[in-house]
Amino acid sequence: MPAPWPAPAVLPESGSSTAEESAAWPPVPPRVLVRREAGLYAYQQALARAGLAPVAGADEAGRGACAGPLVAAAVILPEGRRGQIDELNDSKLLTPAARERCYARIVDAALAWSVVVSSPQECDRLGMHRVNVEALRRSLRRLEVRPAYVLTDGFGVDGVGVDGLAVWKGDRVAACIAAASVLAKVTRDRIMVRLHDVYPQYDFATHKGYCTAEHGEAMRRYGPSPVHRMKWDNVIAASVAYESARVRLSGRQVAETTGEMTAVSAMSDESGVAR
Repeated sequence: MPAPWPAPAVLPESGSSTAEESAAWPPVPPRVLVRREAGLYAYQQALARAGLAPVAGADEAGRGACAGPLVAAAVILPEGRRGQIDELNDSKLLTPAARERCYARIVDAALAWSVVVSSPQECDRLGMHRVNVEALRRSLRRLEVRPAYVLTDGFGVDGVGVDGLAVWKGDRVAACIAAASVLAKVTRDRIMVRLHDVYPQYDFATHKGYCTAEHGEAMRRYGPSPVHRMKWDNVIAASVAYESARVRLSGRQVAETTGEMTAVSAMSDESGVAR
């Protein structure tokens, strides 16, 4: 029987050797002016002008899925032209092919990058907000190059020894966050395709573990798999529906078997009567 959770061997956890997680990073000062005309690279350029370079971005993928892992990534892009990635955008706005192209360009250009995979069991044990922040924290602390500042998508992340900013829809306005979102999304999609090979009845390759109608129907029909997040309401409801259907089916099978035995017994009695 296949292992319930295949090891995420698609990618290593970092693009360079792991930094000592307990190292104290230098504190950061002041305010900076962000120029909108700089577009996706405005935050990094503004921070660099203030002497706060390099800048790390962090983001996650899979927070809203009810199956599969949560994946977090952190990226430090170099300054200047080398750090400008063709086609880079929020990973959700890119086609799968464009994401793959961006992924290769980011890994090639980045000063440092890391990826952290949190299993469905860890998601259930810690809860989604806690596992999300912890995964972002781990991805940042695994960067070999220590950033002077950190930008994260939506949630502030403490415990990394450096100041940072949580940016609303950061994967659409900051290049380093967008790059992290691409690494996280591509990594997770690859894992879900591999899980599809193990559990094809759920069609993970199509919906990637998110809560679609087809996914819900598959859970009710087959029951949740070992890679579902068992504390999610829809997974619990599907599990209850699956077990109820099994009980009803078992009851019908017993009734049908009993009826058949009764009919056979009646036929035997009739055949034994002398006429």
